[in-house]
Amino acid sequence: MDTIQTPSVSATTTVVRGSAPVIEQVSTKQQMKLFIDFPHDLYSNDPLYVPELFIAQRDLLTPGKHPFHEHSELQLFLALRDKKVVGRIAAINNRNHNAFNGTNDGFFGFFECIPDLTVSNALFDAAAEWLKKQGLSTIIGPVNFSTNETCGLLIEGFDSSPVVMMTYNPPYYIELIKAAEMTVNVTLIAWQVTAEAVEDKPLRMMQMLENRLAQRNIVIRKINLKKFDEEVVKIREVYNKAWDKNFGFVPMTDNEFAYLAKDLKLIMDPDLCIVAEKEGQIIGFSLCIPDLNKVLIKVRRGRLLPTGLFKILLGKSKIKGVRVIALGVLEPFRKLGVEAVFYGRVIKEGRRKGINVAEASWILEQNDLMNSAIQAVNGVPYKRYRIYEKAI
Repeated sequence: MDTIQTPSVSATTTVVRGSAPVIEQVSTKQQMKLFIDFPHDLYSNDPLYVPELFIAQRDLLTPGKHPFHEHSELQLFLALRDKKVVGRIAAINNRNHNAFNGTNDGFFGFFECIPDLTVSNALFDAAAEWLKKQGLSTIIGPVNFSTNETCGLLIEGFDSSPVVMMTYNPPYYIELIKAAEMTVNVTLIAWQVTAEAVEDKPLRMMQMLENRLAQRNIVIRKINLKKFDEEVVKIREVYNKAWDKNFGFVPMTDNEFAYLAKDLKLIMDPDLCIVAEKEGQIIGFSLCIPDLNKVLIKVRRGRLLPTGLFKILLGKSKIKGVRVIALGVLEPFRKLGVEAVFYGRVIKEGRRKGINVAEASWILEQNDLMNSAIQAVNGVPYKRYRIYEKAI
């Protein structure tokens, strides 16, 4: 079996209906390799595409490698035509999500497909059938495990590459989703803030707010990498409490959070990772990471060898873009100015380091509080994503 070479995907790509593909469940290492590598061929002529690291994707999808598999299941599918891969999808039974939310949801993720409705419909049908056999009643996606990982179908903002840990797809995927009769579940926004446009108000207010917070014994500081493991435990507790009412939220297990933290530590800039602490307990945090995609876009087919690792090591220090990946405060401490100090610290450190652009993502379209706060520093909503659903 070989992957198929496809023409450059673009806004003008025509969706067709071809012959029925063969759908195979992924069960071998060779099939797994084909599953992971298919996007590299699908986007081979797309200059905005950023390849995922092969080793990271393999571990993410392999039971025994990633802690998601300790509590939930998934099944990967390949679509083949003339023995060549033309599409892929994952059907996901996230047991922790359903237990926490009291739902009976199934998910699809890792969806990639040529512009062919026959292929996409066959993939969605295969995923839905597997989920039904698991006793689930809804298919929701694209969600790559949960909202704790990458999720959402890009619907606006096709003129730039995705930032680190954000999804990317060609415009014709919207048509493929609609043809599968899925409806919109939720819309997500990615905001862009540039160094030239950013509002100075948070900087002017920052010291005053920090002094006021100090009177409440609340201290704002950067993360302590020398006590990283201790910090991670405290931050996990905040994450699982501060985000518990968000759309699709599912608490991360100890192992899942530790796995993510270990990966983030490799690229983390401690000056841009800030916590709010009261009497030794972390009550809020802001996590901002360098946009590693600026380097990964140059790593051919996501391989670290023979040159990929050197490109990452050499390029990491030159990155001038960041992503604000999380910013949250425990409910009793909200609206005291902690969030504003976080914004001020990020702006101040970003300027000192020569950062010229930041993305704040993702934020629910109906989250007026967060969207207004970013708009107040002259942020622009430059990409939108959607998650869809359908009863099965």
